[in-house]
Amino acid sequence: MTLRADAILFDKDGTLFDFRATWDVWAGGVLERLAKGDAERLEWLTAAIGYDPVIGGFLPESPVIAGTNRQVAALMLPGLDGWTLGGLERFLSEAAETAPLVETVPLPPLLARLRQAGLSLGVMTNDSQRTAHAHLVAANIGDAFDFVAGADSGFGAKPSPDPLLSFAYAVEKAPERVVMVGDSAHDLMAGRAAGMQTVAVLTGPATRAELSPLADVVLPNVGALPDWLGLAHANAS
Repeated sequence: MTLRADAILFDKDGTLFDFRATWDVWAGGVLERLAKGDAERLEWLTAAIGYDPVIGGFLPESPVIAGTNRQVAALMLPGLDGWTLGGLERFLSEAAETAPLVETVPLPPLLARLRQAGLSLGVMTNDSQRTAHAHLVAANIGDAFDFVAGADSGFGAKPSPDPLLSFAYAVEKAPERVVMVGDSAHDLMAGRAAGMQTVAVLTGPATRAELSPLADVVLPNVGALPDWLGLAHANAS
């Protein structure tokens, strides 16, 4: 039986790694470091990026969820003295490399199974490319991908379709035979604009109701991909 696709492009945060368990915890520590004990500054910073210190997590409408490090730095900069935009962006990127990664499912066996089926795999994140590589290596999946790009890789950032089309070009697959897998509207909007199949996963802050209109299917997590792709049927035939 023929699989639904020839290649899969994954978002990183909220897709490969659980967003709440990874980034809510990380952000609280970073905000404390930047505030340096100033309660008013901390209050301003949390409001600027949509982080609720009471629940210890990002609000659903937070621009950080789908934003780039540069966009986040621009939001925070007016509340910080002595920082430049570039310096703050670098600080956020470097700090992100040590985030407490929590996989949404056991990733090495999943990715190995997809590769064994002949699928080309990639990652496109609005995080930095350096951070993306650091996270994939830390999770022991650094060698699983044919393509890894961040918002600073020169292809653009989601929701633009350009980085997605760059993946399709790099692995020599037709866009309609590529699946974009993500947890945010930005991921799925980019996938639709690129003419790709779109799969939403519920391991980020967005709800099924928010993602369904932009997705061909909504799955609980990336672990459900093999069945949806038809891999189980292909193995049995």
